[in-house]
Amino acid sequence: MATNPTPTVVLVHGAFADASSWTGVIVELQNDGIPVVAPPNPLRGLVSDAAYIASVAAQIDGPVVLVGHSYGGALISVAGTTENVVGLVYIAAYVTEEGESLGELQGRFPLSPLVSNLNEATYPVGGAEPAVEVTIKAESFPDIFAADVPAAVTKVLAVAQRPLAAGAFTETASAAAWKTKPSWALVAAADQAINPEVQRFAAKRAGATIIELEGASHAVAVSQPKQVADLIRAAVRATG
Repeated sequence: MATNPTPTVVLVHGAFADASSWTGVIVELQNDGIPVVAPPNPLRGLVSDAAYIASVAAQIDGPVVLVGHSYGGALISVAGTTENVVGLVYIAAYVTEEGESLGELQGRFPLSPLVSNLNEATYPVGGAEPAVEVTIKAESFPDIFAADVPAAVTKVLAVAQRPLAAGAFTETASAAAWKTKPSWALVAAADQAINPEVQRFAAKRAGATIIELEGASHAVAVSQPKQVADLIRAAVRATG
């Protein structure tokens, strides 16, 4: 009897990070022989970033499991409608509904400490007025983003942040792929960047298979890569 090919895992990082945040998870998956791609997330806006991730997935030969951390969750909710995407995995992530913005989703619950600890800067946009982007204040970064990561590592992560376009919080999702694709979600119970209540509510709304890690910070893929990889492996087994 023919077996379906093992899906390729596409790891989508979130704001204030880059693809290296998946390093431990990538090692875990590669050791299991699971094909994996960790593309750069442009972080320039929900619509354009989701289109980019959809394009990455569509050009992969065979089935794809999309994994989104943080803001990356909103992207995979849209990009997951791509035909060859067979599953969605959310890691301490926003799980958006069609027509919903990040601001609307997180506004249902008390705001996390992240919101009051952002620095604003501007960046050029062609010939238009400069746009606004945000990063986490360096002195607040360890507690808010990576409280369970060694201090020496968080010092590096704080100065290597990739800023997110502020407009990403107000753009609305054009689709909710979890309505037609199976999903899994990891809730980081000690997250100070996305209120865990936001994660729980949205994952439950999506009908996701949910696990929760006590004491886990927003940077759970850095601090607990095996547990994150285990959930991804479960999605690969279920869809492969």
